[in-house]
Amino acid sequence: MLISELSRKTNASVRSLRYYETKKMLAPKRLENGYREYDDTAIERVKTIKLYLSLGLNIDDILKIIDCSNTTQTRPMCPAAFALYKEKLYEVNRQIDILLDVQAKLLERISDFKTSAK
Repeated sequence: MLISELSRKTNASVRSLRYYETKKMLAPKRLENGYREYDDTAIERVKTIKLYLSLGLNIDDILKIIDCSNTTQTRPMCPAAFALYKEKLYEVNRQIDILLDVQAKLLERISDFKTSAK
C-alpha cells in the first residue's frame, strides 16, 4: 500500500509516517517510481507507535522498546519496556501530586475569597 493509504488506515499524517521512516521505525520498500510501499505489518507498527505516543512516551523512548521481543510466554514484555513503563508511571504520579497540591491551594484561595466577601 502507498503512504496515503497507510495514513488513511492508521489515521496518522503522511508527515508523521515520513518522520517515523527517518527514525527507522518504519522501513517501506521503494517502487521503481520512488514511491513508498508498505506491507500490512506497517499498520500494526504505526498503531503501536501511536499507542506509545498516547502514553506520553517520546520518539526516543519508543525507539528503545519498539523492537522488543514479546514472543515468550513467560515474559509479557521485554525488560526495556518494563523499565520505561515504570519510569513513566513515576513521572505521571509525580505530576498528579503537583496538580493535587495546586488544586488544594486553589480551593483554599477560593474559600478565603468567599469568606472575606461576606
